[in-house]
Parts: sequence; C-alpha cells; structure tokens
Amino acid sequence: MSEIDTDTDATWLPADDLESIRAQMPIVYVEAVPVRVDSLGQVTEIGLLLRQAADGTISRLIVSGRVLFGERVRDALLRHCEKDLGPLAFPRIPVEQAPFTVVEYFPDAAKTGFHDPRQHAVSLVFIVPVDGECQPTQEALDLAWYTPQEVVTSSVIGQMTGGQDRLLRLALAHVGQLP
Repeated sequence: MSEIDTDTDATWLPADDLESIRAQMPIVYVEAVPVRVDSLGQVTEIGLLLRQAADGTISRLIVSGRVLFGERVRDALLRHCEKDLGPLAFPRIPVEQAPFTVVEYFPDAAKTGFHDPRQHAVSLVFIVPVDGECQPTQEALDLAWYTPQEVVTSSVIGQMTGGQDRLLRLALAHVGQLP
C-alpha cells in the first residue's frame, strides 16, 4: 500500500503561481491600524510603517498582509502585527471577528480610490491597540507614532499611497478621533 500525502499546509505559493492567481481572482487581506490608547480607551497615537508600497514608492502604510489558505482571520491579523511591529508589540487582537470596514483594492485606481497595481484585493480592516515595544521588522524601514491631529496633516498624509490616507481617516472617524 502506498503512502498518500495528506499535507494540506500549502500556504505559500511560488511567485509565478501567485501572479497568475492575482490576475484571475481577488485575494483576501487583513489590515491593522495600530493604535495606542489611554486608560479610558481613547486613541492617543496611530502607528504608521514606512516601507516600499506595491507601486514601488516609499510610503507610510498600515499593517497589511494576505490571509493564507487554511488560516483563520484572527491568526492572520496576529501574524502580520507581529511580523510588521515586532514580537514585543503585544497587539490586542479584537475578540470579535468583524472588521470595522472592508475595502477593495483594484489595479484601476479610479474604481474605488483604493489602489493596488498587482491585483484585486479584498481587505478586512481592524483597529488594533498595541501595548508593548514596537520595532519595525522585515520589510518595514521605520515605524512612527502620530497623534490623531498629526496623522491627518499634509506632511503625513502626503506620504501615503493607494488610498491608505482615506482608510486612515475612516479609522479615525470610527473611533471618534477625526480632527
């Protein structure tokens, strides 16, 4: 009797396969707006990463990444927070699975205002308080913290691409902190 391979943990695709799939169907992503909150739960700071965006520019972005095959949304969110913010960030992943919003990124920037030149992506977006020390890791060049007033200034918003500035404003409005 021959042994059957039952390993179904095919979470990473070769680049060529991923490119082909991106051209044919939407990809599911999670995004996290990292925040610091005071003792009353009010957002006091918003963390933005500095890294190379999908369009090749150096931009300020929020935590983002794909949901892998067989991975729970909650696990993907934790994985990407730890990957981008470091292992000592101590993100408080929301108990509920509902994101505060869902956005669709398209290769055509005019379609929704959210743009990813590589693909059509459906992104579940969460606001995630972090309690620990954040150190940007992997592809992130820097992590900067801004007050709600600072983060919407033209100097910060001007560093964001792909509609991330709109997403950030949605997050601030959701927590009652849009200046």
